[in-house]
Amino acid sequence: MSKIYENDSYDAIVVGTGISGGWAAKELCEKGFKTLVLERGPMVKHVEDYPTMHDDPWDYKYKGQLTRDQIKNQLKQARTGYTTNEASRHWFVDDLKHPYNEVKRFDWMRGYHVGGRSIMWGRHSYRLTDLDFEANKKDGIAVDWPIRYKDIAPWYDYVESYIGVSGENLGLSHYPNGKVLPAMELNCVEDHLKKSMADNFGRVLTPGRVAHITKDEGFEGRSPCQYRNRCIRGCPYGAYFSSNSSTLPAAERTGNMTLRPNSVVYEVVYDAENKRATGVKIKDRETNEEIEYKANVIFLCASAIASTSILMKSRSDRFPDGMGNDSGELGHNVMDHHFMAGASGKYDGFEDQYYKGRKPNGIFIPRFRNLNDSEKMPFLRGYGYQGSASRGDWTEAVAEIGYGKDLKDAITKPGGWSMGLTGFGETLPYHENKMVLDYDKLDDWGLPTVTFDAEFKENELEMRKDMIEQAVQMLEKAGFKDINPVDRLGAPGLGIHEMGTARMGRDPKTSVLNGNNQVHDVPNVYVTDGSFMTSSANQNPSLTYMAMTARAVDHASKNFQKSNS
Repeated sequence: MSKIYENDSYDAIVVGTGISGGWAAKELCEKGFKTLVLERGPMVKHVEDYPTMHDDPWDYKYKGQLTRDQIKNQLKQARTGYTTNEASRHWFVDDLKHPYNEVKRFDWMRGYHVGGRSIMWGRHSYRLTDLDFEANKKDGIAVDWPIRYKDIAPWYDYVESYIGVSGENLGLSHYPNGKVLPAMELNCVEDHLKKSMADNFGRVLTPGRVAHITKDEGFEGRSPCQYRNRCIRGCPYGAYFSSNSSTLPAAERTGNMTLRPNSVVYEVVYDAENKRATGVKIKDRETNEEIEYKANVIFLCASAIASTSILMKSRSDRFPDGMGNDSGELGHNVMDHHFMAGASGKYDGFEDQYYKGRKPNGIFIPRFRNLNDSEKMPFLRGYGYQGSASRGDWTEAVAEIGYGKDLKDAITKPGGWSMGLTGFGETLPYHENKMVLDYDKLDDWGLPTVTFDAEFKENELEMRKDMIEQAVQMLEKAGFKDINPVDRLGAPGLGIHEMGTARMGRDPKTSVLNGNNQVHDVPNVYVTDGSFMTSSANQNPSLTYMAMTARAVDHASKNFQKSNS
């Protein structure tokens, strides 16, 4: 039996502390809601719980590289390469303790701790536009988004102003202006490619828009970027946005937040008489004790896979196939961006120029395909590029130089310039790409594990051909040499942008959520992580999750009462 304690009732419950959960906590608490924030992993306090934030390569036995014995518990997490370094592996889960199943390969990267993947994210922050929100309807694919750009634009402004996004406004309809801080400068080779692209292709190259502070004032408790490029370890300066350095401290300052780590949420409790959710059930990660917490409104922000898993496990007479699953779409339409397609090359020149610091950012080339109906490509939608230019180092010459003056001279001279372009492409929402629960394979807490059955299809494969071809052409026109095409398809999940498992829509018969992120027919349950995405677009999606979360809390605050009001 679940244990219900006398004081375990709240105005709101937030499940998850990552990018979306941190925002839900901040907004609810600032609006006066007594809010319980539940995280399945342990506590991580800003600064004091970043154990490798100041480490150097020589602080590790093998300069940070992992041994086979160290990596055996993270074989799936290590597929991305993010976990193959001792400085960051502690943020990623143990695959043996947290297993999942694959009909087809799926790279599910997870961080179970307070802050979630907001500690390890890539920080690129781009807006979706009506080119994206109208695409499904225009192409007759899946279902129409229930919102348009005008509905979310003010919330993009709000979020950007708070988190701090450095970048450049270009006045493009498909890359709209935002509330941006000064951009991180391009280096000389990136600037050279920018000019060549404009002259030869009429295309735009710009510094990536990233959630890094680049000015001194306006961000409580956070400082500008120090250009260390050790972001994945946790930034002690709070220079990049994370829940730990920003939204969770803001929620705590209100006095309205109760944060409970080590809380594995497994069910949203449904009251059939009132057609509302009454709370959630958890298992304590350390004791396996079962507890039920009550609240007037619930925000699921645990990630596209985890939140949908909770809904699937929330079965009742009213929802025998999982809460909100009248449409049968819960768990379907799994999306992730396909990438690792592009090219790299070397550049002769600019030997007298270098760059200062380790810029934690590169370039961004906004989408230029299928921007209008006159363009007829052999694929739908489009892609953008990310990448950077850098100089090699003295290690290129070590094999040829033995010792003495020649070695010392080589150490002080950087190697040649190189440039890489990696495309990020949109993946269409296919109903047959799905996740299901396996009740025969349970985890350490006795809960069903997730099974993935998803793949990239013909449209993505056709797009990749163009991603590679155009990268090669742009580098060639700019005078690069030794150009190498790149095509490493990998599998869904590798982009770490999983989306779509509880999509928004206009019709409860074909979608799980409405245009306010509410579960159809359970209006006090909101889902504001990647689950709600109706299509993937090609842009990094985290900014959209944050903006939609703030918007959903605003809706909830106007429609659900606080207990003391």
